[in-house]
Amino acid sequence: MECLRGLPRLLPRALRLPPRGLCAPAWGLTAARATGPLGGSWAAPPGAPRGPRLAGEMHQLRTADVAQATLASVAPVFTVTKFDKEGNVTSFERKKTDLYQELGLQARDLRFQHLMSITTRNNRIILRMEYLKAVITPECLLILDYRHLNLEQWLFRELPAQLAGEGQLVTYPLPFEFRAMEALLQYRISKLQGKLRLLEPRILDTLEALVDPKHSSVDRSKLHILLQNGRSLSELETDVTVFKEALLEILDDEERLEELCLSKWSDPEVFEQSNAGIDHAEEMELLLENCHRLAEDLAHAARELRALIDDSQSVIFLNLDSHRNVMMRLNLQLTMGTFSLSLFGLIGVAFGMNLESSLEEAAPLPRKTLRAGGRLDAKPSLRPDGLGSSRSVLTPR
Repeated sequence: MECLRGLPRLLPRALRLPPRGLCAPAWGLTAARATGPLGGSWAAPPGAPRGPRLAGEMHQLRTADVAQATLASVAPVFTVTKFDKEGNVTSFERKKTDLYQELGLQARDLRFQHLMSITTRNNRIILRMEYLKAVITPECLLILDYRHLNLEQWLFRELPAQLAGEGQLVTYPLPFEFRAMEALLQYRISKLQGKLRLLEPRILDTLEALVDPKHSSVDRSKLHILLQNGRSLSELETDVTVFKEALLEILDDEERLEELCLSKWSDPEVFEQSNAGIDHAEEMELLLENCHRLAEDLAHAARELRALIDDSQSVIFLNLDSHRNVMMRLNLQLTMGTFSLSLFGLIGVAFGMNLESSLEEAAPLPRKTLRAGGRLDAKPSLRPDGLGSSRSVLTPR
């Protein structure tokens, strides 16, 4: 009880004590900052709070350190697969900041985008093809983040052999960047050709089932399949168009063709060979023109398939219009028949009550009389039709 009575006197003293624990570094910082840069001391203005202001500064410094640590921790980490001239493959992980500094690139050069583009910077070729990003140097090829792209078979089985000269690359006698460019462009064209080979039989089978004259009606499930395949064909046409435009953009610029020849500027022997008669820019132009021709063939096949779909749709619409006309004619015939029957009914209603018949001239039935003896007598009835003489119907007994 006495402790409870003395508690109000102890609380003010406790509140006047300097903070402990987590706030202790702030108080130490206060003492340290009391000394100036030249060894002197400075005093705070009268009435200004010292501890809380310096503690706020400490909080700002800690917030800045945490923000820098957070930016460093959220920097994307790339899984890099490296291919050298001999076909050797190595994989490692590297942060984006470290990677573009080592390659002499900028941060935007390693940005992923779905559109295809071929750019050069600092004697490096940055090639983006949908989900594939590659950096080509005079000595090696770097593939960034191939995970979740189903590229393992091509990367580790086919690409090393092509770069080492065991494949069917036309540019094998040329410097390494030619082989890398040809391998990547051929892979892109093969993927587009595979999509077309997958779509073409589906579309042809669906169109054959829809325009078959044996079927009088159109199957809606087939139309749904045709719609989905038409969308896939439109996506393929867009990809082929973007591929062609990226190649044409380089083919129309001689300076960019020169920049794609990396070894010409980094290797003196290659530069001498180019001056002696081997024009590497011309070889690069021929390579890109060949890829552009293959892409043009793909675009032509896709256009033919699109024209076939449009023609089949016209035939389907004509068949539907024909069926609609038949239904309209049948509806018109039924309407005319119903109107004719209704007209005959109206004629019977209008003139039926004015017609005469023999039933209206028939005599009335004989009247029955009851005599006093309980016998029933009936009077003879006469028929005016003259078929016979009168006779009694009931005779008394």
